Amino acid sequence: MLYCDLEVDPAREQEMLNHFHNKFAPAGAKFKGFIDVKMLKLRTHIQGYDLPKSVNYRFQLTYENEELRQIWIASKTHAALWPGIENTLTNKNFQVVLFDVV
Repeated sequence: MLYCDLEVDPAREQEMLNHFHNKFAPAGAKFKGFIDVKMLKLRTHIQGYDLPKSVNYRFQLTYENEELRQIWIASKTHAALWPGIENTLTNKNFQVVLFDVV
């Protein structure tokens, strides 16, 4: 599972959500190995390491394995659609972490 902590410009939040739900997520779902993609809006930070104050979303992507996820990432479809999310961010140097289900 891939997680990205995002700083979405509040003025462009609805634009990002529309793009995610209507274009990005449906396109990713068509690729082999797709399990799930979610855009999570931060409600509150309860404990642990501090997040940057402007992080307001977490992107979560799950494919059957990393090899299949890489096919999606390397696709022309992803290259065309990811900027619709990334261009709504106030900081493009976001944290990306990859976890394996065990």
